[in-house]
Amino acid sequence: MALKADIAANYEFVLKNLLAGGLAGMCSKTTVAPLDRIKILLQAHSIHYKHLGVFSGLRHIVFKESFFALYKGNGAQMVRIFPYAATQFTAFEIYKKYLAKFDLHLRFVQHSDKFVAGACAGLTAVTLTYPLDTIRARLAFQVTGEHKYTGILHTASEIFRNEGGARALYRGFVPTLMGMVPYAGFSFYSFEMLKFFCMKYIPRYTCNKCERNTGGLVLNVPAKLLCGGFAGAVAQSISYPLDVTRRRMQLAMMNPETAKFGMGMFRTLTLIYNENGIIRGLYRGMSINYLRAIPMVAVSFSTYEILKQALQLDTGMKI
Repeated sequence: MALKADIAANYEFVLKNLLAGGLAGMCSKTTVAPLDRIKILLQAHSIHYKHLGVFSGLRHIVFKESFFALYKGNGAQMVRIFPYAATQFTAFEIYKKYLAKFDLHLRFVQHSDKFVAGACAGLTAVTLTYPLDTIRARLAFQVTGEHKYTGILHTASEIFRNEGGARALYRGFVPTLMGMVPYAGFSFYSFEMLKFFCMKYIPRYTCNKCERNTGGLVLNVPAKLLCGGFAGAVAQSISYPLDVTRRRMQLAMMNPETAKFGMGMFRTLTLIYNENGIIRGLYRGMSINYLRAIPMVAVSFSTYEILKQALQLDTGMKI
């Protein structure tokens, strides 16, 4: 009976985390969908937008296409982000739970198991959902009047049939994996460390009482948003060049002039650096990335924690 009770409890734990993580991902991505689209257009040097900045680009999308064009590709994004975020958050909780049994604390790094758990969770999620990200990027890159794809299934079938099968859907996967380790690792590590700091040293300003939680505290909403936003800024700063490389590889076959960026990660990195340098190439679109990443990660972590509380899951920690 005890074994059956444990299995039922674990099953409920996983289902609740999947739901909370998936909904948190959908909320965060919808919040920044317009910035996501202009980021893709700027990163990949769309001929219609490469001469524009962030806000002028957003205005141009509304003027040239429509207001709803700001959300182009967001349907595919929702199809991708629910399983992605659900898997990532749930995997983090599971990895964190099991890694806590081992002594992974490095001499100069407290809570290093959170970094390992976050990195592994990111790798797990991106491996399972990467083709949907490629499809979403293709749809978002299209400009009204120049549509090549008509929807998610059509995009997937066209890429599969004309660009080399399943391998084409995973174009840019290697730089994504390499970028995911620091991105997911530092996202979760930074959030968990800031959460620990708030609960241990400044609970009067950042926490509310919650007897159900470990430590008897829960972060208030402003603290959740601040911790999440800072975590997003740190993670994006470290992993951004690999994100640019991934996008250029994903979109390489949409234009004969950019096909050279589909030849491999290191070749693409080298080409971007040789043609545009570090600031205008590898960190192109970084300003917009801060504008979208900080609120996106803030909303993501905050919504996840709020939903966990609503589902009566523990959001505290040992302090």
